[in-house]
Amino acid sequence: MASRGGDPSGFVGRGVCMMSNSWRDKQHPNLINFLATFLAANSYRLNFLSVSPDFIFNNGGTSVAFVFETNWDSEKEAAVFSRYGMELGCPTFVPVCDPEMGFEKIVRIAHARGVCKKQDIITTMRDERAQAVECMDAFLRVLTSIPGIDSHDANALAQAIGSIEAIAKASKEFILENTDLSTEKAERIFRFFRDPQYYLSPKIN
Repeated sequence: MASRGGDPSGFVGRGVCMMSNSWRDKQHPNLINFLATFLAANSYRLNFLSVSPDFIFNNGGTSVAFVFETNWDSEKEAAVFSRYGMELGCPTFVPVCDPEMGFEKIVRIAHARGVCKKQDIITTMRDERAQAVECMDAFLRVLTSIPGIDSHDANALAQAIGSIEAIAKASKEFILENTDLSTEKAERIFRFFRDPQYYLSPKIN
């Protein structure tokens, strides 16, 4: 659990907390002061808005909404859950000992969701980079299978023309105008994608 007013373990939010005006107006000023101090200590920006949930947190592009009941009455729990069409446990219901502890739990849950979202983005970027490297390797293997075409030539074609499909459709003149390849190499590339007898013959190193 975070310490009151800040967390020495290094938990930092760096997000936005939107607090409902109507919820704020029902609370004791001391509680609101605590929440504002705690958020500031954990690098959250606090905004007061006319929002339907009591709180909305935004961390790393992920928004999480919370209903925060500070005066729980078990006899009125049905009214609380019907307020937003919720069921017990859907979404998660977290009972706590006091409002301060409850808010710290809210902030931790919001932060954890943001961290998970950020990790998902990083994982996706790594996967996309790995796929790009694999595609480039395949690209180089295809082009360097053309007799007389080396990795430098293949990279020049990739930068100037782009995909295998675009290179296959390119004329000799277009290749010469947009790369530093020789006329002989441009002819070989042109023939490779058009002459079956040429591209089916073994490569001569």
